[in-house]
Amino acid sequence: MTAEPSAYQIGWVPFLDTKIFLDSRPLIPRTETEYWVEQALSSLEKTRALHILDLFAGSGCIGIALLAHLPQAHVDFAEIDERHFPTIEKNISENGISTERVSLIRTDVWSAITGTYDSVFANPPYLSKNRIERVQDSVLAFEPEEALFAEEDGFALIRRTLEGLLPHLNPGGALYIEHEPEHSVPIKSLASLLDLKAEVRKDQYGVLRYSRISTE
Repeated sequence: MTAEPSAYQIGWVPFLDTKIFLDSRPLIPRTETEYWVEQALSSLEKTRALHILDLFAGSGCIGIALLAHLPQAHVDFAEIDERHFPTIEKNISENGISTERVSLIRTDVWSAITGTYDSVFANPPYLSKNRIERVQDSVLAFEPEEALFAEEDGFALIRRTLEGLLPHLNPGGALYIEHEPEHSVPIKSLASLLDLKAEVRKDQYGVLRYSRISTE
């Protein structure tokens, strides 16, 4: 019998010096995500009043960590599944973050997004069922399938994120997006078609895990 992930049993996980509760059973935050968010965070100006979008927010772990480390930032949490909103709100409260610094938006990728941002952080569903053998049994059994898999060999929501980015990106801003190594070439190709620049970067294990997308 497949064991339930310990994170769900405990009810929370640490993430970049914050405590992320998992009451609604969103995707469990990964150490790979923690790594690239920390790398991106190191390049952001802590003294600026940054407007940031946490797209595909889930538990809100990325936005919560950014708010904790960027005292002047405001984060919009964007998520299609409203059942995760109470979890995000709990994570905001439990980490001592003022509600004046946040907004919650129910949206299907960009459908309800009207603002522009200095930084966009996105961890979309990107696994492909063609590579399902990579996925642990406990993940398949207990974590939400809709937060894991995407059509087009895992590329569908990455594509939609890039295609809708430009109208929502402030000058000098960037999108940081997590993906599979197999998506590196398609991301670069699509970015070029959209007059965007894509830098594919490795995680702590040497795997091509995320990209920085910008106009510069």
